[in-house]
Amino acid sequence: MTETPEAPRPHRGLWFEELEPGRVVHHAIRRTITEADNVLFTSITMNPAWLHLDFDYAENETEFGKPLVNSMLTLATVIGISVHETTLGTTVANLGFQEIGFPAPLFHGDTLRVETEVKQARASRSRPNQGVVTFEHRAYNQDQQLVCRATRDALMLRRPEGSA
Repeated sequence: MTETPEAPRPHRGLWFEELEPGRVVHHAIRRTITEADNVLFTSITMNPAWLHLDFDYAENETEFGKPLVNSMLTLATVIGISVHETTLGTTVANLGFQEIGFPAPLFHGDTLRVETEVKQARASRSRPNQGVVTFEHRAYNQDQQLVCRATRDALMLRRPEGSA
């Protein structure tokens, strides 16, 4: 049996030098959140909140009248949508979130559209081939209502010398 060498993984994200403050990326991928997504995520993350799992409770005892999508699923999906066009193969680490907000609820059947703005970028003082970038991710539902805003810092790779 002949062993085939693994092909190198091409990066799809942006290098630190491409992440200039003010740059806005309108992500091509959109995602409709289903009831199955919400129930599975809520269950595997051990969140027993009735607001996400109990349709009778949500209908009769909340102002929303139906279950809310778990906000942690919303956040994870927003960041995931952003990866392909911003950080895939060019990020070293997610350093943390400065601010996360959910100004409007997300429901089963809502479709997320995400945009990412580069707020700040600075070269790392201790790692010459890397830099710290502050991203603001904004997610909207199909009615163009803002449902999530998250600001996070990521450690990003600088463009390797000699690469185009």
